[in-house]
Amino acid sequence: MTPASPRSARIRDDAPAPHGRTLSESDVSAVVSGIGPRLRVLRGRLGLSLQQLAERSDVSPAAIHKVEQGTMVPTITTLLKLAAAFQVPVAHFIDETDAPATPVSFTPRNQRRVRTSPGGDVVTGSISAESGPFELTASVTEIGAGAESTDEDRRPAGEALVHVQSGQLELTVAEQTYRLGAGDSLHFRTEEKHSWRNTSARVTKVIWVSLPERRG
Repeated sequence: MTPASPRSARIRDDAPAPHGRTLSESDVSAVVSGIGPRLRVLRGRLGLSLQQLAERSDVSPAAIHKVEQGTMVPTITTLLKLAAAFQVPVAHFIDETDAPATPVSFTPRNQRRVRTSPGGDVVTGSISAESGPFELTASVTEIGAGAESTDEDRRPAGEALVHVQSGQLELTVAEQTYRLGAGDSLHFRTEEKHSWRNTSARVTKVIWVSLPERRG
């Protein structure tokens, strides 16, 4: 089904302001200017390229880049698509309440953000902060028997550390194959061509840590 044509997002002059107060032009500007950085941080945390996010959200790579750079104000339709791709509320991008970033983030076991692959054979539970002054991402991932990586699983330049808690995982990095069992770990640069697959007949549980390359 073709989505409705997006219209430019505008704030009505007569619309009630959040929290019962009137938004000044500087308030509006602050909200709008915060969308790009929030989007860039989310994309970096998941290690997604512009093209990968475009495929997930049905928003063009060029549009995503412009929003991140602050050269384009996204429409409501675009924000809805991006929010759905990241599984976060739209308010995440436009919340005007800028609480000071805390250097500590506690994630209770029952509050992990969980994502399931389209085929249902890979379940990823985030154990790293969803916001704040952090770049590293980590997850507890359950990989079904016979499941393997796809092109979408590849990450931009950075580092990855994979630790197998139970089961078996075959990882190929730079054309060299490593067979990991419970207790084994592999640390590698993600710009190297790499892939993985569960060659066993049962679910493999791994801790996957990623750190994207810092760009100046």
